[in-house]
Amino acid sequence: MSDKPKVAFYWCAACGGCEETVVDLEEKILDVAAAVDIVFWPVALDFKRKDVEALPDGAITATFLNGAIRTNEQEEMAHLLRRKSQLLIAFGACSQLGGIPGLANLWDRRALLATAYLEAPSVVNPAGTTPQASHAHSGSESVTLPVLFDTVKTLAQTVAVDYFVPGCPPTPKILLDAVQKLLNGNLPEKGAVLAPDTALCEECPRKDTRPEKLAVKEWKRPHEILIDPDQCLLTQGLLCLGSATRGGCEAQCTKGNMPCSGCFGPTSRVRDFGAKALSALASIIDADDEAEIGKILAQIPDPVGTLYRYSLAASPLRRKKLEGPQNA
Repeated sequence: MSDKPKVAFYWCAACGGCEETVVDLEEKILDVAAAVDIVFWPVALDFKRKDVEALPDGAITATFLNGAIRTNEQEEMAHLLRRKSQLLIAFGACSQLGGIPGLANLWDRRALLATAYLEAPSVVNPAGTTPQASHAHSGSESVTLPVLFDTVKTLAQTVAVDYFVPGCPPTPKILLDAVQKLLNGNLPEKGAVLAPDTALCEECPRKDTRPEKLAVKEWKRPHEILIDPDQCLLTQGLLCLGSATRGGCEAQCTKGNMPCSGCFGPTSRVRDFGAKALSALASIIDADDEAEIGKILAQIPDPVGTLYRYSLAASPLRRKKLEGPQNA
């Protein structure tokens, strides 16, 4: 067996963008492949769970696990990969913070399944059938499905995590830097986020056009105005979360004339991303009258989905309160 470091990639509750980041390394992926043995990457190569189970504990040098934890199967894989890995890396916003899947914490399992299988306008389901954990048909051996939890969890809420790679998805540059740190042993203290610990505004090419004192009287949405490609987006009344968001993404959204939505999460000095973002936005509202302030704040579309788009599961808020028994 090769003496090269053994690396694994795994995908839980996520969209697949983090896997695309690996592919987006382009020719550099050949350098990575030459430097390590990829021993588990089921989305790209023919690996099975039993292949991981057969490995000695700690045999994998590092596992990059993307996606939130929202089913019992994902929880089982997180524990298995934690046991088999020397280093477990939360790869991407969903794994680190809960990501978009974490917004499911505004509901419970029953409500989600009812919407998807019973109530959606396009659904035709007269029998009212919903997914079951197990089912036996005509006396045959029963088949099973993963159980969907009521509460979406981050990876660190499930198992111990050594490092975090932020982003939705992480940039190839961030991933390559993390792999190089792993290979040369130049890793920071455990628990660190492998990205710059500064706000995105510091790397935004528009930063010099941001005035010392911002004053916003109205929030606009990108489709409502012609966006000046050189001017600070906040000065144009666009809800840009760059001042509350960790840098390292190379300001790809703002360079593309779109506001930052916060996918790289908070810096180390912020406990709750959504609260920090709300505080930053409230501080630049140009109004003293309570009614006018309320009117301006009401222009923020879907406040939870906007301010906690990637981080609800990791927030002290974590989820909407559930009534009655919970399944996880």
